Amino acid sequence: MSAQLQLSGVVGGYGPVRILHGIDLTAAAGSVTALIGSNGAGKSTTLRTIAGLLPVVAGSISFDGRPIAALSTDQRVDLGIVMVPEGRLIFSDMTVEENLRIGAFTARARGNTAENLAKIYELFPRFLNRKAQAGGTLSGGEQQMLALGRGLMAEPKVLLLDEPSLGLAPVVARQIFEIIEELRRTGLTILIAEQDVHRTLQIADHAFVLESGEIALDGPSDRLRNEPGIQEAYLGL
Repeated sequence: MSAQLQLSGVVGGYGPVRILHGIDLTAAAGSVTALIGSNGAGKSTTLRTIAGLLPVVAGSISFDGRPIAALSTDQRVDLGIVMVPEGRLIFSDMTVEENLRIGAFTARARGNTAENLAKIYELFPRFLNRKAQAGGTLSGGEQQMLALGRGLMAEPKVLLLDEPSLGLAPVVARQIFEIIEELRRTGLTILIAEQDVHRTLQIADHAFVLESGEIALDGPSDRLRNEPGIQEAYLGL
């Protein structure tokens, strides 16, 4: 697989506070790439920097061979880099369908809104009869699915998922991971930061371990699952 998304020596953070200290990361086209690490390791900061929500202080980010560090968040979405943030952040007072339609704000996606809505309702059939229901009345798991559906409405080429199972009941979290696997089978490139390390390593092709804003270890997920340090630190083995 060719590298669709690549970070080289990326330094970044929040204002004068540096969180990332030279991140080198590659996400191959059509793969699931995982970011794992303890709280505060820099996982969310990495995703937010890729999405353009935080600036690149040093280093470079390229997408399909094109430098994108100087592009705005909107320009990156136009290219196909879409983030589903931690905490879902849906519009509580808007209906399910209104929330979904907001995702199709790019010129590329607007022309396919009806077709993409049909795909979302096929992927999340529970929403088919809840189009007019306020997003805030959904359960936590349903809100996460709605946020994921909204991201898909933008027709992403790379989907950035920040802690998609956080705070969800185990049965609902399992459904989220099943949906991610289904999306992967469509050829979508996915970069996921997730606190459920065991399940994430099961669905990912490659994983990067962050420690204090640096890549401490990376490799194929099946190999990392057998690394004693990973088992001890993250899998409780």
